[in-house]
Order: sequence, then C-alpha cells, then structure tokens
Amino acid sequence: MTRPALLLATCLALVLPATGAWAQARGETLADIRQDLSVLYVEIQRLKRELSTTGGPSVATGGSSLLDRVDSLETELRRLTARAEELDHRIRSVVEDGTNRVGDLEFRLCELEEDCDIAELGDTPSLGGVPDDEIRIDPEPAPGGGNGAAPELAMGEQADFDAARAAYDAGDFQAAAEQFQDFTTNYPGGALSGAAHFWRGEALAALEDWSGAARAYLDSFSGDPDGDKAPVALLRLGISLDRIGQREEACLTLGEVPARYPGSAAAEEARAQMRAFGCQ
Repeated sequence: MTRPALLLATCLALVLPATGAWAQARGETLADIRQDLSVLYVEIQRLKRELSTTGGPSVATGGSSLLDRVDSLETELRRLTARAEELDHRIRSVVEDGTNRVGDLEFRLCELEEDCDIAELGDTPSLGGVPDDEIRIDPEPAPGGGNGAAPELAMGEQADFDAARAAYDAGDFQAAAEQFQDFTTNYPGGALSGAAHFWRGEALAALEDWSGAARAYLDSFSGDPDGDKAPVALLRLGISLDRIGQREEACLTLGEVPARYPGSAAAEEARAQMRAFGCQ
C-alpha cells in the first residue's frame, strides 16, 4: 500500500468512531470524503487500463528490400516516439492532478482530526512514488558522437565495453563477439550500443561468420543511423551481404552509403566496392 493510501486508511479508521457529529458541525461529513475517494479510485483504475494492451503488435516491418525494411522501421520508430511524447504529457497531467487530489484529501482529513497539525503534513508524495521532475521520456536521446550531449553511461557500461574491445584488439575474436553480444543485451539502447553492435560485426567478420556479421552491422546502423559508426556499418553490411551470396541486396545497400553520407570516406569505399561487384 502506498503512503497516501495508507495515510488515508489510517485517518479514516481513527476518524470514524469519534468525529461524526463534530464533522457535521463543520459542514462536511466523512461520507463526502468517501465519495471523493471513490471518484479518485475510479480515475486510478482508468489509468491502469492504459497499461493494458489492446491487441496484437501493429509494427509494420515489411518491405521489398533490406533498406526498405530499415526505412519502415525508422518510420515506425518516429510514430512510436510521437505517441510516447503524447503519453508522457498525459501521465504528467494525471500524476499532477491525482497528487493534488490526494493532498487535498489529506488536508481535509487533518481538519477533521482534533489533534492533527496541518503545518506538519508536508508535501504529498507524487502518485507512483516518483517525483514529477524525474518523470521523463527522452524521445530522441543524443547518440554518442552526435550533436547533442552524450547520454550518461550506466554503471559498468564503459568498463564492459572496454573489456570487449580489448579482447578484439588482442585477436580473440570469438570472445570479443560474445562479450559485445552480452554488452548489447545488458545495456540495450545505451550510448555505446551502436558501437558495440559494430565491433561485434567486426569480430564476426574476422571469424568469417558473414551472416552474423551482417545482422550485427544492421543492428548498429538501424540503432544509431546518425552515429559515428553508421556510414561504415552500412558499408560493412553491404560487403557482408555479398559474402553470403546476396549480390543484389549488397549493391542496393552500398548505393545507400553515398546517398546518405555524401563526402564520407565510407561513401568513396562503397563506390569502389560497387565497381568491384559490377553493380548497375
């Protein structure tokens, strides 16, 4: 039971046997407060229903080519981001309104108690137990190397990344691939996630696991398309697709590198690879 609910229940238990006539003399009864509590309870139940799913997932991931699917995922991500911002605003409003209502009820109950000091009530904790200034949805966190401030790293994140990178630099590609895989599992969407997927792809490519490398490069690119590793991840994805016999997909992917990142070193290398593959 939360602190506001426990406080209300305790106050009601103390008030019921002794303050009925006194409360009526003040022009407000416990029945009035019970009615307000019932209204608040209904509102909270309606909010809980917002947390329930309404059916199967509606994310569209189809497409005729790999890049079409990536674009589809990016479009869906933007839609979900907009929805998250809308829900963020609504949750803030509900928390603020609900907290104010609980605070008002605490104040009114204190008025009904003969030995309650209103000055000692203090601030009402926010509903859910989270301060309002900590309720935050970051729709577009700045990736590492982006124009915005780099996101704060989780505890141990940099150390785990450095350990995996050390294994790669030492030539232990199998251990590096496993450690980078564990890293992306333990820190999903973190500041170093895009780089971790990229280096996992590099480790798998060194092991000639081109299928696994292609998936890792795709994860790196799609997870952070504006990051430092995005151009070379897309380039390596094209090369990996060719290694697994997907020459047409490889050419389409390589063609996206100069289109998305003109003037980059990866764009020049992509053009050279396209000539080598005989891409039309």
